[in-house]
Amino acid sequence: MSDLRKINIDGTEIEVDGAMTLIQACEEAGVEIPRFCYHERLTIAGNCRMCLVEVVGGPPKPAASCAMQVRDLRPGPEGQAPVVKTNSPMVKKAREGVMEFMLINHPLDCPICDQGGECDLQDQAMAYGLSGSRFKEAKRSVDDLDLGPLVATTMTRCISCTRCVRFTSEVAGITQMGQTGRGEDAEITSYLNQTLDSNMQGNIIDLCPVGALTSKPYAFTARPWELTKTETIDVMDALGSNIRVDTKGREVKRILPRNNDGVNEEWISDKTRFVWDGLRRQRLDRPYVRENGKLRPSNWGEALGKAAEAMKGKKVTGLIGDLVPVEAAYALKQLVTGLGGKVECRTDNVRLPLDNRAAYVGTASIEDIDNAKAIMLIGTDPRNESPVLNARIRTAWSNGANIGLIGQPVDLTYEYAHLGTDRAALDALLKGETAGALGKDTLVIVGQGALREADGLAVLAHAQKFAEMTESKLLVLHTAASRVGAMDIGAATLGGMEAALEGAEVIYNLGADEVEIDAGAFVIYQGSHGDRGAHRADIVLPGAAYTEENGLFVNTEGRPQLAMRAGFAPGEAKENWAILRALSAELDATLQFDSLAQLRSALVAEVPHLAKIDEVPVNEGEALELGKLGKAAFLTVIKDFYLTNPIARASELMAELSANVMARGNEKIAAE
Repeated sequence: MSDLRKINIDGTEIEVDGAMTLIQACEEAGVEIPRFCYHERLTIAGNCRMCLVEVVGGPPKPAASCAMQVRDLRPGPEGQAPVVKTNSPMVKKAREGVMEFMLINHPLDCPICDQGGECDLQDQAMAYGLSGSRFKEAKRSVDDLDLGPLVATTMTRCISCTRCVRFTSEVAGITQMGQTGRGEDAEITSYLNQTLDSNMQGNIIDLCPVGALTSKPYAFTARPWELTKTETIDVMDALGSNIRVDTKGREVKRILPRNNDGVNEEWISDKTRFVWDGLRRQRLDRPYVRENGKLRPSNWGEALGKAAEAMKGKKVTGLIGDLVPVEAAYALKQLVTGLGGKVECRTDNVRLPLDNRAAYVGTASIEDIDNAKAIMLIGTDPRNESPVLNARIRTAWSNGANIGLIGQPVDLTYEYAHLGTDRAALDALLKGETAGALGKDTLVIVGQGALREADGLAVLAHAQKFAEMTESKLLVLHTAASRVGAMDIGAATLGGMEAALEGAEVIYNLGADEVEIDAGAFVIYQGSHGDRGAHRADIVLPGAAYTEENGLFVNTEGRPQLAMRAGFAPGEAKENWAILRALSAELDATLQFDSLAQLRSALVAEVPHLAKIDEVPVNEGEALELGKLGKAAFLTVIKDFYLTNPIARASELMAELSANVMARGNEKIAAE
């Protein structure tokens, strides 16, 4: 039940929930309150005192609006709504005093600070501070921390808002950062000088309201006002995190999160944030043709001509990689099936049923995690498969949800009941033989590791049955950004990869770099990086990466989202759908669209729900038949979080992070 209370803020009376803090009530009333330590997604610390307001009739001193609830205010003498003033002389003087204290030890290095131009301290000092300082003594200096290769620290700038400490301990689930000392000796530090061991640590850069924590790879490369900002979608995992890509000229300089409460809230993983240096390395920027066993540079006319010549009259199979937008997958499907061939997007042999969205996507949305009373994880390691989704599960756990795991025991940053590693544990769960089974309203999350063996469909059917038994929903956690969209357009073959590759004379490989293709078949590779797929190819056609073309991606919950072009592909590389359209003309099997708009019209006519951008459709489909389960243990699908796709493998920084994880795993403890 809501506890509605009336409150008068600067002469405007509004009705808000009594559980709201004054800072939230002021936001409801459209009044801006300055703050440094307060953040909507973190616990309240109340230690910066910048959000002071005057409560009329209360104590004769300003109150911290982030730490006081509306229900704590007393009404007026005749029952009037309590009055709060945010711009009175008392408040103005208090804020100026707080700002003066903030700047006492703050170094005057704005011209060389990476935060310059987008710094909360700069903005609020201008808006709420004094024009001068009375402090003449020497400023305090603090040693910098080494937090690893991602986060640069200049701790002299720190104003002890503790946002980084609260984020790492509450959201990321690591305990390496804290505050020591009191008064002037208080400082943020890391436990035993450890570097941060988390794949979400980059978020503390966004959270830091001053220049104490900045991005190491981005340091001193650009100013915010020089950058062109493009709102787009991430493809490093299947969550579809909303991001902003900042470019300078033709180069991507940094990637930042955008807020979307239904998907990634306002967090992104470190791979999403720092993979941009892989966008300019090992790029394919011209077509190549294999001659006498070696690839030689070519031109578009020759490469497309030879590709068409190789495909005519042959059995063709199209493979769709993990980073392919729906439009390119659709164009490939139209081209290959028009030639009588087959297409397949499940390149990792995962068993997903065709034409049954309730089974290959599930019936739950990502937001359902927030209100789940219990969550059952089957064959998944969400910390590596989708770190932001894992942080959401952690939040649900901290709010009281019970978590169960069937699969490999892994560190998920929260406690869970480990119910077994193999199919027998899943069978026991359905029969109610598992001690302390989670009960009603158990959201079931099935990972790709559960669906890779021959009995994958039986595992999925059992997961569906368990969700039905607990009157809850199922979420299939995908790892490939392109998978759900490709399944939606039917880019899959009955019988999976085996059936698709059987008897194939020509394989058209659209960015599938995680596939081993046997000798014998003629391979045409279309992709952005010179990875495994290009090494095996007989013809290489250079395509655009995800930041270089407009495209549609459908995330793991079935939500279609648009990725927008932030820059242009290097050299002679072209947009993926355009390459396939040009090839179809060479094959005399011209596809029926000449522009991306026409392609999308055809796509939406065939699959109408793809037009509902940023909406989660109600997924329909029949329950699968309970088949016979095998005896194998569930294995995790991601061996190395930082090197899962060709862009990440081209990144120097991802290679360094991967090596650091390996070194950390091999460290000997004192007793050894």
